[in-house]
Amino acid sequence: MTDPLILGAAAGASAYAVARAYRRLQLSLAKQPGLAGHTRLAKRVAGMIPGYAYDEAAFFGSDGAPSEVVARRREAFAALCADFAARYPQSAALTAQAREAISDLQFTGAYRVPFQYSPYLRQHLKQGSFVRASAGVQVEDLDGNRFYDLTGSYGVNLMGYDFYKSCIAEGSAQAAELGPVLGQYHPCVAENVQALRSISGLDEVSFHMSGTEAVMQAVRLARYHTGRTHLVRFAGAYNGWWEDVQPGPGNPLAPQHTYTLRDMSDRTLQVLRTRKDIACVIVNPLQALHPNTSAPGDSSLVDSSRRAGVDREAYARWLAKLRDVCTERGIVFILDEVFVGFRLAPGGAQEYFGVRADMVTYGKTLGGGLPVGVVCGRANLMKRYREDRPADLCFARGTFNAHPYVMGAMNVFLKRLDSAPVRALYDGLDARWNGRLAQMNEALRSAGLPVRVAGLSTIWTVLYTEPSRYNWMFQFYLRHQGLALSWVGSGRMVFSLNYGDAEFEEVVRRFVAAAQAMRNGGWWHSGGTLTNKEIRRGLLREMLAQRLGR
Repeated sequence: MTDPLILGAAAGASAYAVARAYRRLQLSLAKQPGLAGHTRLAKRVAGMIPGYAYDEAAFFGSDGAPSEVVARRREAFAALCADFAARYPQSAALTAQAREAISDLQFTGAYRVPFQYSPYLRQHLKQGSFVRASAGVQVEDLDGNRFYDLTGSYGVNLMGYDFYKSCIAEGSAQAAELGPVLGQYHPCVAENVQALRSISGLDEVSFHMSGTEAVMQAVRLARYHTGRTHLVRFAGAYNGWWEDVQPGPGNPLAPQHTYTLRDMSDRTLQVLRTRKDIACVIVNPLQALHPNTSAPGDSSLVDSSRRAGVDREAYARWLAKLRDVCTERGIVFILDEVFVGFRLAPGGAQEYFGVRADMVTYGKTLGGGLPVGVVCGRANLMKRYREDRPADLCFARGTFNAHPYVMGAMNVFLKRLDSAPVRALYDGLDARWNGRLAQMNEALRSAGLPVRVAGLSTIWTVLYTEPSRYNWMFQFYLRHQGLALSWVGSGRMVFSLNYGDAEFEEVVRRFVAAAQAMRNGGWWHSGGTLTNKEIRRGLLREMLAQRLGR
């Protein structure tokens, strides 16, 4: 006769196994389908993709275009290369020289376009990565060429370069008597803290040197105070480049304590309600523009399937649900406003979407043009030690945290943020930029061009309406028209708020002219039969053949 204790133990073990399997199933169902939601798989797949480069024939005819179209492309590319060589000789020469010793230039130069096209393009189309001046909404390169700036300096440039030049100058003058004294605070730090408490609606503040560092500290504190291990991030979201929040391709380590779940999904909420190991949820509000997809860059623009668009009310409802579940389960809700902070509203994404976070991270523009990261949080989450266990610490320091010159520039920025002229820039902000978005799209539609734009306020991305393998070429025609882009190309354009109507209309004119030149060059030929699915299938066959050495 079997011992009842053994039967009970077996039944208990079986129930535990079933419950564990069910939780695992819930977790799997809450992930975004495809590689964006499965970071381990994405990392394995990335390691299997073979490196290869197109020869000259394939560079111009990878889509099977007829010979006359290929000839047009060759002619257009040769003209573009000649024009770049004539217009940007000094900028291109210094870039080529510096590339040998600057690893960032090597990386960005290689990944401006899909890797198969990159070697041939870099060999023939020489670009510059150096500029010497900025004014208004323009930057100037070493050859004296002026470009309308659409880079936004990675999000730093919200108010215009002249604004930040004066913030840095005034802030530096304010800190000059103290100089680079570290470890003690310039008096303006106290003013900055009070302003940040008012903006964030939170109790305490810590200063850091970058947005990534601020996010690291917020997650560390969440784990420290909850005693839990895991963080939840959302598919496609960028929250910095350290291991836990950037766990897929590009990170040498596989995720250990990170769940990458689907944005705007009830299944995600169910996982949050049932698991006991989740310390925090981190949200980058920029995902409202392209939920569950990565920040767009032209290096991955192999077809025309890129999609984007904002439903502000729907995303606000999602954040409200997420907030409620986090409160219910004691999960720390972290809003990562490093990129969008102060761009959507004076009170940031919290004000824009009507949600309150437990912790908020800021960066970019907040430093008044200088590098900074900030964490604002509830007092019970910001404390780094325990009174009853004095050896139990959550250590965080940084030599340059609260640097006097950075704090001075921040002080000027925060005071101006609360001034009447800057407040006026926010009046009707959404209506103004949604109207400009519509204006650009109407100009493109009227010209019969297969290009559209989508945006979240002043953050835009370019979409393509007809299947093509050559959309990535558009970035070079935009540069040819005097529009400065960051290295990700047409994937992201970031405007500053000081763009007036006349300046924006000039951007529209140049943007349309670039698209017309792109079309005339034959790059958007599809023959009416090419589809995005066929492009992806062809690429898969091509990669498999390379992998098999055929």
